[in-house]
Amino acid sequence: MLNRRQFLLSSGGIVAVGWVAGHMPSLFAANTAPATMPDVEKFDITHTERQWREQLTAGQYFILREAGTEIPYSSPLNNEHRQGIFFCAGCDLPVFSSLTKFDSHTGWPSFWQPLEKAVVKRRDITFGVVRQEVHCRRCGGHLGHVFDDGPPPTGLRYCMNGAAMLFRPDKL
Repeated sequence: MLNRRQFLLSSGGIVAVGWVAGHMPSLFAANTAPATMPDVEKFDITHTERQWREQLTAGQYFILREAGTEIPYSSPLNNEHRQGIFFCAGCDLPVFSSLTKFDSHTGWPSFWQPLEKAVVKRRDITFGVVRQEVHCRRCGGHLGHVFDDGPPPTGLRYCMNGAAMLFRPDKL
């Protein structure tokens, strides 16, 4: 029979293992990746699954094509502070300017506004929580989510996966 302390420790361990499994695509991708985005929208750039796998790294594919999420604080782009433009890693479309980037203390690169006509949003109810998923307008790649707890002037926080983007300095 478990005492209270053992119960709490084992419950915490189960939660921790679940969190790690959900954030370790290279070890658990077959079991934890959300289903591939349905093809309900038409995008300017399309490839077969095989072509996407050949073009992208495993981490980029997991995020852009399977709507995965990288581990917080794992992306070098989280600490990118130079002026420049962030591009979709799937199709090279400019999606965010460094002028709208801010430190949200969440572990992911965050912006208060995308570039004009760069992204589309889709309702996401994964894990029973309603969120707004953000995709590249041109290739449909999953970039992250947008929340309404950001700074002025928009009050929005576009919380993006660094692996879904490429950065080029001085492209403003």
